[in-house]
Amino acid sequence: MKKIILIGSPNSGKSLLFNKLTGLHQRVANYPGITVDVASGALAALPEVVLVDFPGTYSLHAISGEEQVAVNYFSEALDDPDVVQVLCLIDVTRLEKSLYFTLQVIRECERHGKHAVVIANMMDVLEKHKISMDLKGLAAEVQAPVIPVSARSGKGLEEVLGQIKQGLANGKGPANSGIVDVPDAILRGTAHKLAHKYGPKGDLLIKSQARLDSFFLHTAFGGIVFFGIMYLMFQSIFTWAAPAMDAIESLVAWAASIVVPLVPTQIAKDFMQDAIFSGVGAFLVFVPQIFVLTFVIGILEDSGYMARAALICHKPLRMFGLTGKSFIPMLSGVACAIPAIYAARSIDSPKKRLLTYIAIPLMPCSARLPVYTLLIAAFIPATTMFGGFVGLQGVAMFGVYFFGMMCGLIATSVLSRVRAEQYEDLPFVLEMPPYRLPAWQPLIRNSWNRSKHFVTKAGVIILTVTIVIWILGYFPTMGQDLGASWLGQFGKLVEPVFAPLGLDWRYGVAIMTSFLAREVFVGTLGTMFGIENSDDNVLPLAEQIQSSGMSIASGVALLVFFAIALMCVSTMAILSKESRSKTLPLKLFAVYGVSAYVMAILAYNLVSLF
Repeated sequence: MKKIILIGSPNSGKSLLFNKLTGLHQRVANYPGITVDVASGALAALPEVVLVDFPGTYSLHAISGEEQVAVNYFSEALDDPDVVQVLCLIDVTRLEKSLYFTLQVIRECERHGKHAVVIANMMDVLEKHKISMDLKGLAAEVQAPVIPVSARSGKGLEEVLGQIKQGLANGKGPANSGIVDVPDAILRGTAHKLAHKYGPKGDLLIKSQARLDSFFLHTAFGGIVFFGIMYLMFQSIFTWAAPAMDAIESLVAWAASIVVPLVPTQIAKDFMQDAIFSGVGAFLVFVPQIFVLTFVIGILEDSGYMARAALICHKPLRMFGLTGKSFIPMLSGVACAIPAIYAARSIDSPKKRLLTYIAIPLMPCSARLPVYTLLIAAFIPATTMFGGFVGLQGVAMFGVYFFGMMCGLIATSVLSRVRAEQYEDLPFVLEMPPYRLPAWQPLIRNSWNRSKHFVTKAGVIILTVTIVIWILGYFPTMGQDLGASWLGQFGKLVEPVFAPLGLDWRYGVAIMTSFLAREVFVGTLGTMFGIENSDDNVLPLAEQIQSSGMSIASGVALLVFFAIALMCVSTMAILSKESRSKTLPLKLFAVYGVSAYVMAILAYNLVSLF
């Protein structure tokens, strides 16, 4: 099968173009580090041709781990006989930067006998500001077709497909650009001359970005805006998701009232109500919050603000041994630790990258979100102030997230002083992408896919665990006495471990099962409370926790424990792969586990005193 390579700089719109050409829905974000692996898909208009999307890179001389992935794959692909064309995307609003990389690509294509096509993206931005450029002159200089497109609107894609079809039909090889033996130092100067001669005239785009930067990066206002945006993000988790959560809760209860009476035998009836509706249903209620969290982070990414936030955070993060670039994967870790670990490849400094790996497991990821939401809903009243703009539950969520992030920073601060000296360090360099309105359709689609992936990924584990928990809790007493069941007997064995936190055996069992995945905690509790309250209808889990007698001190201790403990097997596996260390995840698991237990006991006793 014929292959076509798509390559370009970060923030050039490459992934969006890939989505348009293939019909796939790859993640798009407006900062370096989001596309960290190679994606491929058949062209929608030419199913027999595969388009391969490479990670964004600024040069064929890699600095970061992410760039190294792109350069390595690109070198291998040029030797692949199935590769017939290379599409090199340039950002016309930042022509000089793009042209240097483009000239390198054209030179390598000529050396390997491949045909290069230059795609000039962001033409809609130039048209909006009534700015023009000489694309024909540029094409004549680089000896390659230059096709104007707008990946956002889809304008120019037919011309791209036409060029691909023409190349496939003619089997056209590379033109003689005259740069096959030209070194990079001269290519950089050539890129500068070509951008000045053929590029957009005027500095309107730069002035527009500078005006916004003067506000968002202001010495005084920039920090205030940053904290305001972060607070709104966590507040929105409750306020925006609340209607959907209530709807799902009502839907689960309604479905239980319809389905359970139809089940013939008592055992099957108890299983449906206790394991499925109380266990799995309790977890599904929190999915809308995953959607909202992913959606808000996506807005920050796509708008270009995320890079500004990284710059704002550079100075304070430097005090903890990190860099401003660490902020991007760390905030990505708020959604999921796995893509956050991948995103850390964009950190140039090996030392800072290692410290970022250490911090990411302490970021309050979406798997912790159901646990946090459940406990906050159980102990914090849904009181609002200032006309409903500030809610106590949102403030509590912000506090829990802030606590987790501070734990990560403290850990890196300590470790940066006691080890990691053997790792090379590099200076902080960060590109400021242009401000752009997010592409709403891909953003909503990605939030939906993230929520769906969260359910399918955790759903299998939760369903399996809830079935096992139900069987152990139902037999041999047939659900009449949970404490005398097999599960109760196991719980009594582990209860002394969690007694210092004021927790009984039920919560101890839920914590033990959550080491498979944090979100299993909610499903396990839902199943156990379902067995215990089998005569009642499916009730909100928070209400059942309130009536179980758990103290607020124990609730705070649980929040602290889950904020620190490393309880995700998938994260440990990816961390081992990316850090190239089998011992690092095991050490973090042990250190964070012991620290979580000690800090939880301390929190329990402090809250009990006051």
